[in-house]
Amino acid sequence: MQTIPLRPETPVQALLALPNIWTNDVMRARFAALLRLLTVGAFAGLLSACVPDPAMIEAGLAQAPAPKEVPNAYLATKDANIDIPALPVEEIPQQFRRQTVYFPTDEVPGTIIINPSQRVLHYVTGKNQAIRYGIAVGRAGFEWSGTAIVSEKKPWPTWTPPAEMIARDPKLAKWKDGQPGGPTNPLGARAIYLTTNGVDYGYRIHGTPEWRSIGRNASSGCIRMINQDVIDLYNRLKGGEKVVVLTRDGQYPTRLVLPPPAPKPAAVAAAPAPAPVVVPAAMPTFNPMLQGVPAALQTPPAAPATSG
Repeated sequence: MQTIPLRPETPVQALLALPNIWTNDVMRARFAALLRLLTVGAFAGLLSACVPDPAMIEAGLAQAPAPKEVPNAYLATKDANIDIPALPVEEIPQQFRRQTVYFPTDEVPGTIIINPSQRVLHYVTGKNQAIRYGIAVGRAGFEWSGTAIVSEKKPWPTWTPPAEMIARDPKLAKWKDGQPGGPTNPLGARAIYLTTNGVDYGYRIHGTPEWRSIGRNASSGCIRMINQDVIDLYNRLKGGEKVVVLTRDGQYPTRLVLPPPAPKPAAVAAAPAPAPVVVPAAMPTFNPMLQGVPAALQTPPAAPATSG
């Protein structure tokens, strides 16, 4: 019976099985070790360069890459001759620090996706990859969701409080003509202006001097960011990028949902006009007779004098 040799299990074994190639066992061993090293290195490099498929992660067949914090993200800096102080990183909750993350999405790089319920903003950088920033969002009554585009962006913008905000806080009346950009300006170091179907509804992505508000529902509907973070995002934008604001339960919006308009202040009722005083055309004739006194008890009028 003819014996058929078993097929080697790997290409390395197949190469080593070829006759009349190796002059001695030492060369054979060295070449086998080199091939194994190259194979393992190439496989490891391939794994490190790719991001696992979301389906594999959901199925438990792969592990999502861990978030990586961006080093030195919150150092002191000077911008447009304005000092931006360093922030104590340990006082910023870890989930709200700037970091690169695994982020499954079908959106193209450059898209901004805002999740108000988690108070984070993702800037898509590649297939299932993004930079995540912590944000503050609208407090109760000021939430909104929908899609928009980046229509404009400005450094150190002027802030003009709307009339309804001044009505709620009369101290803001001093800025009715606009507060110049600066370290105390509520819009912070940058403002990114959003429009939907060409309409500006007044919503912005902007910085804030109140960095401790990040991670909270604290704004009047705009998206607040730490000044160092909004500068980083601003520098990545060219204009025209898609912005998606998810619903309060984290779902993709199907339409634009705006907060209800503020109720108009109740009109103060005008004081009733005083009733007109009616003056009779002529005063009644005075009757000297005492009312309620018998005529016999009253002094009769003097008789007219007669000439003698």
